[in-house]
Order: sequence, then C-alpha cells, then structure tokens
Amino acid sequence: MRYGFVIDQDRCIGCHACTVACKEEHQVPVGVFRTWVKYVEKGQFPNTSRHFGVMRCNHCDDSPCTVICPTSALYRRADGIVDFDNRRCIGCKACMQACPYDALYIDPHCNTAAKCNFCAHRVEVSLEPACVIVCPTQAILAGDLDDSTSQVSQIVASRKVSVRKPHKGTQPKLFYKGIEGDLLEPTRMARESTHLWSDRRDGGVASDVVDLAGSMAREVYDVAHPAPWGWKIAAYLWTKSIAAGVLIAVAILAGLVGNTLIPMRPVIAPAISLIFLLATSVLLVVDLKRPDRFFYLLTKPNWKSWLVTGTYVLMAQGALATIWLTVGMVNGVVPPFLQWSASLVSVAAAGYSAFLFAQAKGRDIWQSPIFLWHLLCHALTAGFATVLIAGMVVGNAAEATRVSAFGLLFSLVASLAMIGGELALPHVSQDVALAAQSLLKGVLSQRFWGLAIGAGLIVPIALVGLVLSGVLSGIGLLIAAAFALAGVWWFEDLWIKAGQSVPLS
Repeated sequence: MRYGFVIDQDRCIGCHACTVACKEEHQVPVGVFRTWVKYVEKGQFPNTSRHFGVMRCNHCDDSPCTVICPTSALYRRADGIVDFDNRRCIGCKACMQACPYDALYIDPHCNTAAKCNFCAHRVEVSLEPACVIVCPTQAILAGDLDDSTSQVSQIVASRKVSVRKPHKGTQPKLFYKGIEGDLLEPTRMARESTHLWSDRRDGGVASDVVDLAGSMAREVYDVAHPAPWGWKIAAYLWTKSIAAGVLIAVAILAGLVGNTLIPMRPVIAPAISLIFLLATSVLLVVDLKRPDRFFYLLTKPNWKSWLVTGTYVLMAQGALATIWLTVGMVNGVVPPFLQWSASLVSVAAAGYSAFLFAQAKGRDIWQSPIFLWHLLCHALTAGFATVLIAGMVVGNAAEATRVSAFGLLFSLVASLAMIGGELALPHVSQDVALAAQSLLKGVLSQRFWGLAIGAGLIVPIALVGLVLSGVLSGIGLLIAAAFALAGVWWFEDLWIKAGQSVPLS
C-alpha cells in the first residue's frame, strides 16, 4: 500500500478551499501552511492567463527529510505516508533544508516541525483527507497507488502526469495533471519582492530578470518561506573550524619542527580547542527551536542523520582534547599517539558538516563534492591563524612561526583555487547557477568579492608573502591571521545565505 495524491490543475479554480480545510482540520496557525495554492500569470495584457498550483508535501518514497531528521520525528509509515511526531522534534530545521519542495515549516505554537501528513488520523478510519472532501471541483484525489482499481492509480497509469523535481530522486507521490511547467520549476519564474495586496516577508529576493515583454511566468501569489538557517549556523561552522584546526595545525607543526619549538602545544592548544568547541556546542543548542530537547540527539538518535554522527564526533574531539589538556598540565609532555588521535578526530569534526549539508537535498549548491575540502581548508586556515596569534603571545620559536606562516599561505591559496573552480566551472543545475550568481553578481556579490575574497583571502595571502620575503615585520603575520579568520567567517556566512537564496516552491 502506497498512499498518494493526484491534483488535476485543469479542474482547480484557485479557491483556497483546500488551504482553509487543512488549517481548520489541523488547527494550523496563521502565517504557516501545510497546503497552499500558488498563482502565476503568463503573457502580456490583454493576452494574459493565470494558472494555479497546489503545493504540499509529496510523501516521497525516498524521503530526504526522514533521513536527515536526527531524532526520527519524521518517519515513513508502512502505508507510504510520511508523518511526524512533534513530541520527538528538537526544532533543528534540517528537514526544511532537506525537502526540495518547501513542504515543512516550524509551528509557532510548539516550535516543532510540521507539514501535510495526508490527514493520517482520517485515513486510519477510512475517511479521505480534508482537502479532498472540500474541493468543489474534485481537483484533489487521494488513494492507494498500488491498488490498480483506485482512481489515482488509474490516472497515473493512463494520463500524462508530472511530478516536481524528479531529478532529486525522492520518488514523490504527488502527481499533477494539466499543470503548467513553470509551476513545477520555481526558478523559471520572475519573482517580485511585493505583490498587489501584500509584501513578501521571507527575505526573498526579486528576480534579477526584468520581464518587460511578459514572456516569463510571473509569480503573483505565494506564501512566505523564510530561510531556516541564519548566522548561528555560519558561526557554528566558524568556531568548529578553529576548535578542530588548532589541534590539526599543532600536530602538523610538531611533526615538522619538533615539540620543543611549540610551547603552546601541551596546554594552550587543547585549551583553545575546548573553548571554541564549547562555543560550537552552545551555538548548535541555541539555534534549536526546542533547545530543552537537545539531549534527544543521544536518547532518540536516527543513525542515518549526520547530525547524530556529528554530535558523537564532537564529543570524541572534546574528550580527547580534555585528556590532552590534562596530560599536558600534569606531565608537561603529550604522547604522540594522543596528539595524532586527537588531530585525526579533529579532521572528522571539521569535515562531517559536508556530509550533513549533502543530506540537505533542497539546496543544490550545498551538494558540492568540493565542500568537504572547503571545510578542511578552512580548518587549516583557522588552525594556523590561531597558532600564529597565540604563538606570538607565548613565544613560539621562529622556525615554528615560519612553518605556520607557510601552512596558512598554503591553506589560503588552496581555498582561493577551490572557490574559483567551484563558481567558474559549469554548474550541474539551474539552482546551483542561481546561487552562484547571487555570489558573483547578485545581492551577495559586494560582500563576497570585498570581504570573503578580497579581505579574507587576497589580503592575508599578500601579507604572508611580504612577511616571508622579508618586506614586512612579524606584525604582518598577526594582521594576516586576523584577516584569515575573518575570511573564514565571511565565506561560511555567505555560503549559507547563497544556498537559501534560491526558491524551492
């Protein structure tokens, strides 16, 4: 048994009865929606036409939201319905990034994720979903797709139907008959920052295309979809880069110049790592809509989610850094085995977020296979920059400082090369191209070129080069390290914003 929907847009009159019925059935708060009707217009006056698209959860057979959910608050039932249990939800908003269809929202009453659940409570007593019975034109049909005698199964088998974003591989079970192709691909529409009777409140960016000829479909009504993740996620990536990077950098330095030339190694390095690891943990918990449930990551884990795996990696890093600090304070000497074990776990801590972001299937630019290497380079940049700043205070040997400067220079040049390749090479999808466009020429371009590239990469590369060539004194390394750390933050912040700048519905 696999329950699914068929929506006949040839019958839909855009009356919003389905939206109202859904809100009443589930007591959906004002401002959020489980199902909604989107309007687009095409043509130029007087030859214009309006088209409707009913949007909601697609109840995918391969649902990315159930994979990324760290507490299995979202789950797929035996009958194919993707349901949720708000008693398990911690409000991490990862499911909202994983869904390619913008179907999830945070309920402002209980601060947990919610969406269309096929009116599962009605289905269980052999009743149809509320939207089906209220539709005045019978445009919405629901039934068992595995039952060859059901109306939905027969329509899917015999009529031309479409699904949204089939390339995502989610196997959606919401089929459209007679829908305009533009409604299936939101990036093909001209989007405005305001409508006739309302303004957008989701931070959406108007289309860069001025459609004077009326040749594009124009979005004239939609509901708000605010970006789920903000500065706290960017800050978490930044603090995590420092926490992991300082242990990695110190381990590399110890292997290259020896332990005696790095006085910060036994105590200061693990102490810095633990401080920023604590900041990372605080940011992650504070960003939750239900921070009181953060321990569900340990008590109700979904082992398919990289949020859970990452939690344990961070705990392992914290444990090893604590042992490193304790041994260093007691003995003044850190065994190489402990040092390299902590640095290897730090590599995992720096890089696991790439796999988490890859589970966010709604955001194409985050699917980049290069993102893992971005994060590792950021950890090296942050690590060597922190070692240079701390080393100036505690008095690292000149050779250790020189090797740290080369390490910083290498990581900065590698980061610059990867960013160039990421954005200049052909893009795998229109969503990636639009996200890249927002960085290169769009609303984020001034901060991208001026801060992330200019101040965050070019300036520190030039300063380190001048110091190593003897033109500038050692103070130039401090300035370069400060700019490099800021550059990591600027890039992470813009990368988060760019990924969420492309509309999903």
